[in-house]
Amino acid sequence: MRFLLRRAGFYLLTAWAAITLNFFIPRMLPGDPVQSLLNRYQGQLTSEATRSLYVLFGLDEQTSLWQQYLEYWGNIFTGDFGLSFTFFPTPVSEIVAQSLPWTLGLVGVSTVISFALGTLAGVIAGWRRGSWADTLLPVTNFFSAIPYFWIGLIAIAVFAEAWQLFPASGGWDTALVPSFSGEFIGSLITHSVLPGLTIVISSVAGWILSMRNMMVTVSSEDFVTVAHAKGLKERTVMFGYAARNAVLPNVSGFALSLGFIVSGTLLTEMVFSYPGIGYILFKAVDAKDYPLMQGVFLIITMSVLVANMLADLIYAFLDPRTRREG
Repeated sequence: MRFLLRRAGFYLLTAWAAITLNFFIPRMLPGDPVQSLLNRYQGQLTSEATRSLYVLFGLDEQTSLWQQYLEYWGNIFTGDFGLSFTFFPTPVSEIVAQSLPWTLGLVGVSTVISFALGTLAGVIAGWRRGSWADTLLPVTNFFSAIPYFWIGLIAIAVFAEAWQLFPASGGWDTALVPSFSGEFIGSLITHSVLPGLTIVISSVAGWILSMRNMMVTVSSEDFVTVAHAKGLKERTVMFGYAARNAVLPNVSGFALSLGFIVSGTLLTEMVFSYPGIGYILFKAVDAKDYPLMQGVFLIITMSVLVANMLADLIYAFLDPRTRREG
């Protein structure tokens, strides 16, 4: 219980610091975001409308910074992140809600597949070192060393242009109306194959390498030798003793990866024009859309904190020494 309370206190403090920085950093940046928006509507907005925009975006100079800060906290708890400059007058929460499922579906599934394949391959490569399994590492390292946009462009050239097996861009066939029909779901899957495949190819090497190295280290530990001496089956020793202890660093890395899933894979969504939150963040930074940037950064920060907290809990469950040290 003491361990859980300490970790909960740490994450609450970190969340407060992250939200506070998220409030102050955009206000410290040079330039006037409202003026940038006005430039797009030059000659079409009255002074009263301009004043309303400052109030709407929480930048009213007649309101003290402390009051803005308190209002910002109140808005967070009500899910009100303000209005987007880029997609004005659409609320930020609506834009994030529309983009988030695409990123969670594509990057989430790809990350889970990459972690599962890489960890399993790492267990086998570490346990049977010197066998054919060791050839997995240089092959996957070769693909991971290639810049991601090259893998994406090659995939488009081969599988979308030359063989025309999968679509080259987009999230679904624009001729279809979004629904839960089999035709639309099939379109979603075919449009996600190439971006998902490139994510798996470029990231699986890291999981294999870390898991293999840990398996090599753990295999020489005394408890593994004792397990062999007891006459246990090799598969039981490999997965029940060696892999269970070796997987701890990978679990932490996986939990962190889950947190960064929300931020999307920016290059993936740019190369394949995928309508995820990473592409939205790119457009927000390009247009200095501070409300949208704040909303996206807040979602990313909270997801990373939750992922870290889950990693701590899983780590403490798998390794009792963590609870005692905590």
